[in-house]
Amino acid sequence: MTLADSLVGAVVSHPAVRKIELVGSRAEGRAAELSDWDFRVETDDFERVAESLPALVSELDPLAQQWDRLSPEWCYMLILRGPTKVDLIFPQHQHADEPPWEPSRDNLADLDAHFWDWMLWLHAKEVHKKRDLVAPELEKLAQHLLNPLGSPGVPSSIAEAVARYRAARDRAEDELGVRAPRELEDAVAPHLTRR
Repeated sequence: MTLADSLVGAVVSHPAVRKIELVGSRAEGRAAELSDWDFRVETDDFERVAESLPALVSELDPLAQQWDRLSPEWCYMLILRGPTKVDLIFPQHQHADEPPWEPSRDNLADLDAHFWDWMLWLHAKEVHKKRDLVAPELEKLAQHLLNPLGSPGVPSSIAEAVARYRAARDRAEDELGVRAPRELEDAVAPHLTRR
């Protein structure tokens, strides 16, 4: 069974899901190796489906899962082993950008997952020759994640963003007395240096 079959089967089992379909570069046959898997989800009861998503996708054993804080529509992001980035997009349900992170003991693991998800997505865009997206995304990354961690300024590359993030996260771990899991980082980071 393919990833698309597994994902669709898991999500469409919910009675409030009307339809789920693969869209974007994977559906159009123009994906690169690390391109994300985008699925459009239609539902009669978004709140009920949203509440059920962690259980629905649990059989896929995600390394990370969370709602995208900066998507114009509600988007549930997963990173599966591989690593493979999956986005479940609910286009009928608009979402306002959330404010920059405020790092704490309670959210450092989620912040860490957001960073590695962002870098995996951005690296795939860079590999696919969409370099015009990289600079503005690094600016957004600085505003929403690096600066709140105490790393001022804007990184000039994904490699610099990773180095600055690791240093800032490690300091935050010492200050907050908590450690973010490293399984996701171990899965994603090696791919960020490949071409």
